[in-house]
Amino acid sequence: MPKGLKIYLSGLLMGAADVVPGVSGGTIAFILGVYDRLISALSRVNKDSVKMLLKADFKALWLYFDGTFLLLLGSGILTSIFILAGFVTYLLEVYPSYLWSFFFGLILASAKLLINQIQGFNWRHFLIMLLGAGVGMSLSLLVPTQFNTSLSMVFFSGMVAICAMILPGISGSFLLLMMGMYGFILSAIKSFDLLVISIFSAGALIGLLSFSKILNYLLNRARFMTLAALTGVMLGALVKVWPWKVVTEWMLLSDKKIPLEESLVLPWGVPNFHFLTSFAYPVLFISVGFLSVILISYIFLRNSDK
Repeated sequence: MPKGLKIYLSGLLMGAADVVPGVSGGTIAFILGVYDRLISALSRVNKDSVKMLLKADFKALWLYFDGTFLLLLGSGILTSIFILAGFVTYLLEVYPSYLWSFFFGLILASAKLLINQIQGFNWRHFLIMLLGAGVGMSLSLLVPTQFNTSLSMVFFSGMVAICAMILPGISGSFLLLMMGMYGFILSAIKSFDLLVISIFSAGALIGLLSFSKILNYLLNRARFMTLAALTGVMLGALVKVWPWKVVTEWMLLSDKKIPLEESLVLPWGVPNFHFLTSFAYPVLFISVGFLSVILISYIFLRNSDK
């Protein structure tokens, strides 16, 4: 597979994940082996890049920012968000337990791959992982609220969401849901509201350029501790994508019913339990999600650049 196509397909998969509340595009980036390259490229806003810009040396600036990589990856993400937003929300409404099952397996396998990257795993890494799991679980159990949908709030939500989207285990869509902005932003994308999309994108750009520098620093200075923390966050986030849950309270966003409070149950605790639809199929989709990660990571990482 051509390298450019691999990068574009990576963006497609990241965009698809970012649409779902509870799944992180950063998780997908890690699976596909493009995470370090992405964070490194985004963190290069510094005095060197400013000098190139002032000298109008755009070719050097493009190479410095790994422009071709960012363009292909970003194009894939945007393509996926605009094309798949409706399809993914449809699956969430019609087949929620199957979709959550698939992502449960996906995240579980992703955490396994991250742990495998931690060299010399010891009790300190385990402790950091537990703390990360606590953070991930706490975020997953937050109850959605409703803020105003002013343009300043759109800008702020863009900053917050993009920071979460590049963190494995923390879903930007989920944080938008927590802020009561998920339905509003998704509707703006579907209706192609250029004003809202532009302001949200501006906030996302500012947040991305700022937060990526912190992440790049941590990955370079304390890589294995950072990976342990991110793995913990991913494991904690499994609470959000647990396939067997009972919705105890709903809230209405635009014309969509969004779960407000949910109780996690065992498979046989689901109302109208049926062995095939309530247990066998979800377990099957968990297995498919798990094996998909292993297969995709093998295909994408086998000949990828490090």
